[in-house]
Amino acid sequence: MLSSWRGNPWAIIAVLCLGYFMTLLDLTIVNIAVPQMTDDLGASLDQILWVFNAYALCLAVLLITAGRLGDLRGKKNIFVAGVAVFTLASLACGLAQDPGQLIAFRAFQGVGAAMLVPQTLSIIADVFPASKRGVALGVWGAVAGLSAIAGPTVGGVLVTVFDWRWIFLINIPIGLAVIVLAPAIIPDSPRREQHKLDITGVLIASVSLFCLAFALIQGERYGWNGWIWTLMLASAVLLVVFLGQQRRVQHDSPLIPFSLFKDRGFSVVNGVGIAVTCGAIGLFLPMTIYLQSVLGFSAIKTGGVLVPMAIGGLIMAVPAGLLSERYGGKYVLIGGLSTFAAGLAWTVAVARTDSPWTAFVAPLFVVGLGSGCSFTPMASEVMRKVPAHLNGAASGVNNAMRHVGAVLAGAVVGAVLQSRLAASLANRATDHAAALPEEYRDGFVAGFAGAGTEGLNVGATSASATPIPDGLPDGVAVELQALAQQVFAEGFVDALRPTLMVSVIALVVGVLACLALKTHTGPAVNPYGLPLPDETGPADHAEQPSRR
Repeated sequence: MLSSWRGNPWAIIAVLCLGYFMTLLDLTIVNIAVPQMTDDLGASLDQILWVFNAYALCLAVLLITAGRLGDLRGKKNIFVAGVAVFTLASLACGLAQDPGQLIAFRAFQGVGAAMLVPQTLSIIADVFPASKRGVALGVWGAVAGLSAIAGPTVGGVLVTVFDWRWIFLINIPIGLAVIVLAPAIIPDSPRREQHKLDITGVLIASVSLFCLAFALIQGERYGWNGWIWTLMLASAVLLVVFLGQQRRVQHDSPLIPFSLFKDRGFSVVNGVGIAVTCGAIGLFLPMTIYLQSVLGFSAIKTGGVLVPMAIGGLIMAVPAGLLSERYGGKYVLIGGLSTFAAGLAWTVAVARTDSPWTAFVAPLFVVGLGSGCSFTPMASEVMRKVPAHLNGAASGVNNAMRHVGAVLAGAVVGAVLQSRLAASLANRATDHAAALPEEYRDGFVAGFAGAGTEGLNVGATSASATPIPDGLPDGVAVELQALAQQVFAEGFVDALRPTLMVSVIALVVGVLACLALKTHTGPAVNPYGLPLPDETGPADHAEQPSRR
């Protein structure tokens, strides 16, 4: 029965999107489970950031390699292997017993995601003609909106009814379904190049990306000391070495074909992708902690508060893809990023220590509309003029840039959140200590020193995060507890505002970058001298002539 669907473009995109959905679902579900994970595993804020960053680090390091590997070894094969790795890693995450184990298994999840994600966009570009690609990419973008809806809501139910481990275990049936369906429905890659993988380029690029990502992630923790700057310098030197090595092998299956960057749209949109990723990363983690730890919302209620954002993204994904294919992505992206930034700024304006959930419905819906007009047009614009035999490489570069952006955003957002939280807690503790008996004031203030970076537990309630010593008289303990909760709430809101504004600034920079895009008013013209997919059927599967 499955064989009858083999090669059907819509059946193929359904399988691809199921695998893609799994990786995005996992990302949004993890956000909703942060307080429960910290309580159960006794994790600090720094460790929780590593739960996200380990995943982003492996994605950033391996995406270019995985995308090119799909071109050389078969996109379907790499996709299925990636789903298998991701599924096994999800099982291991669900069984983790301490923060270290969870971080390690999240890294393996990142390896699996890096293998499968670039193949989805690449295969879509292979099997859909240009006339239908806008709809296909709209569906692909809508999956992101659907995962944003399913993540908070399904995650809230799983965390509340079961526990946080099920946010990973739910991936197992999804992954098994994809592993069964993909070989039966997705045909072998039509444009496989029979050349070797550029192992030297892989090693140099991987080490360079690792040095950069690790330095960005750990810079705040180590006070941007000499070792951190040495890693960043090493990354820059290795990048220069990598570009020189790639220039020498451009005639023989390079890891990054420089011809991709002949098109201005490809280059600009890759930069814009970093800005959009900064917007998304800068919102999810601090807002999830704020809703649960400051406002005291349950996991289910937190998921419900985030649903308007996902609905907005789902509504706009397909129309944005159609508009981008017909008119080009320039003005769709400008409108989308501007709306995204406006929604984030609105969210900042309504965030207080006592905000009702209704205050976030409209601003988060606006955020969703903006994100829906951003992700799909980026995918459409970045693949517009890419020759089919380089789809995997182009998808790998595009996804790598976005996930390097995720690492950069995670590092910047984490650094701003931690540093501002530490300063805000100290200031608020000093302000409120005057309400305590004099003999307890110094200890109360000292209890919050450094709490924003090392030992702070961002659990389900701020009470679990407050430094209350044992052996105090009941009346004093109650008063200290109430004041500590107030300090935490006010301090976190103080830190939330500049953290979210980092994302607003990044999106504004993205809007300015979009001004450099060309305006398209008709069918794409390939600048490489190679055929694009035709307008009436799937891409021509003939092998491309040698570029030697």
